[in-house]
Amino acid sequence: MKNNKRRSFSLGYILLFFAIVYLAQMFFSPKAEEVSYSQFRLYLKNGYISECTVGQNIIRGYYKKLSAEGGEEDKIAFFTVPIQDQALVNELEEQKVRFKGAPENNFLKSMIMWWIIPFGVMTLVWFLLLKKFSGMGSPFMSFGKAKVKLYSDNGTQKITFADVAGCDEAKEELKEIKDFLAYPDRFQKLGGKIPKGVLLIGSPGTGKTLLAKAVAGEAGVHFFSISGSDFVEMFVGMGAARVRDMFEQAKEKAPCIVFIDEIDSVGRQRGAGLGGGHDEREQTLNQLLAEMDGFNSQKGIIIIAATNRPDVLDNALLRPGRFDRQITIDRPDLSGREAVLAVHAKSVKIDPDVSFKTIAKRTPGFTGADLANVINESALLAARHNKNSVGMEDLEAAIDRVLAGPERKSRIMSEAEKKTVAIHESGHTLIAAMLPKTDPVHKVSIIPRGTAALGYTMQLPIEDKYLTTESELLENICVLLGGRAAEEIILDEISTGAQNDIEKVSKLARNYVCRFGMSKKIGPQTFGRQSGNIFLGHDLVQEKEYSEKTAVTIDEEVTKIINECYEKSRKLIQDNRGKLNVLIKKLEECEVLDGEQVLELLNLKKKDISLSGDKE
Repeated sequence: MKNNKRRSFSLGYILLFFAIVYLAQMFFSPKAEEVSYSQFRLYLKNGYISECTVGQNIIRGYYKKLSAEGGEEDKIAFFTVPIQDQALVNELEEQKVRFKGAPENNFLKSMIMWWIIPFGVMTLVWFLLLKKFSGMGSPFMSFGKAKVKLYSDNGTQKITFADVAGCDEAKEELKEIKDFLAYPDRFQKLGGKIPKGVLLIGSPGTGKTLLAKAVAGEAGVHFFSISGSDFVEMFVGMGAARVRDMFEQAKEKAPCIVFIDEIDSVGRQRGAGLGGGHDEREQTLNQLLAEMDGFNSQKGIIIIAATNRPDVLDNALLRPGRFDRQITIDRPDLSGREAVLAVHAKSVKIDPDVSFKTIAKRTPGFTGADLANVINESALLAARHNKNSVGMEDLEAAIDRVLAGPERKSRIMSEAEKKTVAIHESGHTLIAAMLPKTDPVHKVSIIPRGTAALGYTMQLPIEDKYLTTESELLENICVLLGGRAAEEIILDEISTGAQNDIEKVSKLARNYVCRFGMSKKIGPQTFGRQSGNIFLGHDLVQEKEYSEKTAVTIDEEVTKIINECYEKSRKLIQDNRGKLNVLIKKLEECEVLDGEQVLELLNLKKKDISLSGDKE
């Protein structure tokens, strides 16, 4: 098949070469007028000939032609066939015509100069290009080849389950896949069939790709990796061709694992496009479905795919026989974060006093990628200060950098703005410290960070929480409104610094009524369809599931909740204005206060509970 394709390309090349030569001779050869020899002698006698080349068989040159008005026109090329004429040279000299002799026409030399040399040069260039473009990843000869990366078990940089932490349940599920690839006879003798495909579902950064590589590393088999977007091409049919080629390569290397990252880019629900159903992406998906039906998992080919958008995948991909097993990879919990930190810190010099358990407590909601970034940032910060190892203060600074962005030391605030930010953050801090069911304050700062944060109050939970009670939700709203309330009470006016707080408050209050069914007036009901992110052609129109009267009631309840929480925050600040003033003054002096300093200034005891960070 490949030889036939190469012969077709070579034949096309030869035809193209001759066509170019023919067109070049047609369009670029000079046009010359044929004249008789007697007419040539007449032009010569009258002085019209300006120059010529006299050959043994032909005379070429230019003559001047007079126009009707008597003016001289441009020179016109001509040629004529001479006869034996001994007086021609003398007459050319008499008329002062520039002339020269032409060598005899050598057919062999003409062939070499005009045909063989150009043909040889083009042939050499053609085969060099053919050799170069035959490689993987070339844009010329490999449109239909899958852009897969093959990782073989060569003993170097081998990734195993020991390199993956924080997702023990997912590892247990995938160990069965590893066992099948390593010991297929154990399953085949009982007649069991291993799943053809495994779909890894999880937020970005939770370690889906790392888990797939660990399975291949544990089983000691070939590992093919490709992104879903690599299948989609501007040329029709290329995506389907690449799917076929990928499975052909996998069959040659079986047993192996084929990993398709971001499969949602090619596996989206069919018929969801607005411009018709038969597009290139759908052809690619159809070919993928056909290939998954066409191979037998007993051959030792396992398809592992990863996505963070399972809601947009086509149902045909998720049915048994395709991606039989779906494994959800959550963000790591407290013990998982501690294990992830230990894994990523293996290659970093860590101070013996560093407690990964403490760092894990201060990073709730972080993914494995976030924690790896914290370790890396801390190492960079330590190197910047010429330290020999990474200390606790470097890890703390790295967490702040990841959460709120780098410090903006170049942003100079006026004294009035600095005082306003201190009042605002002190309001958050006071409410968070005094309400019983909020998370303890970890740090408060008025140093600008990131693109928009002029200050922040960070609250961290003591332990992982998976449920939020009604009272905790309302107290969280009070904390968010504490900054605005402090500005209004101390300054007697408000600023734009509470913009982010108000957005969060509005969302929490509406969820309180519409999603959680906590409103006493409306009761345990949900309002509005809760769909995922909107993508083209899917959920473009959202049905309104409640009347206008109910919508007014919802708005009234949301407004009532926000106003009640705001009044509660105002009262707490007014009753403890002295403590607030102490906190404001100290914050202006130090710019950063930790949780213990806040409790000491407010004369409060340490809490045993938890919350999330707030940024301006």
